[in-house]
Amino acid sequence: MNNSNTHNQRIAKMTFSSVYPMYLTKVEKKGRTKEELHQVIEWLTGFDNTRLEELITEKVTFETFFEYASLNPNAYLITGVICGYRIEEIENPLTQQVRYLDKLVDELAKGRKMEKILRVA
Repeated sequence: MNNSNTHNQRIAKMTFSSVYPMYLTKVEKKGRTKEELHQVIEWLTGFDNTRLEELITEKVTFETFFEYASLNPNAYLITGVICGYRIEEIENPLTQQVRYLDKLVDELAKGRKMEKILRVA
């Protein structure tokens, strides 16, 4: 993975509100719902619908988004490849957290069962 500081800073400064519509479009094109997307985001971050909408309205960066999040203790179970990089090998914690979210959205769009996406035992 491009471990450069420039790459990590670019991800940190990207606003969640600029990426959220792409997440929504991706899952809806594959027959999934906004509610399911929010369920996945809440599982990872702890943000309910109200808080998520506030963060979108505030146009927070991914850095701020994940600073406010209460990352799910099972997030480390999110493994595999996303955007050509193995998630568990990403060294920058914020970049890894953003890729966790990308991976969950990808799994949702691919039709994976919610129990699997949410790493339910």
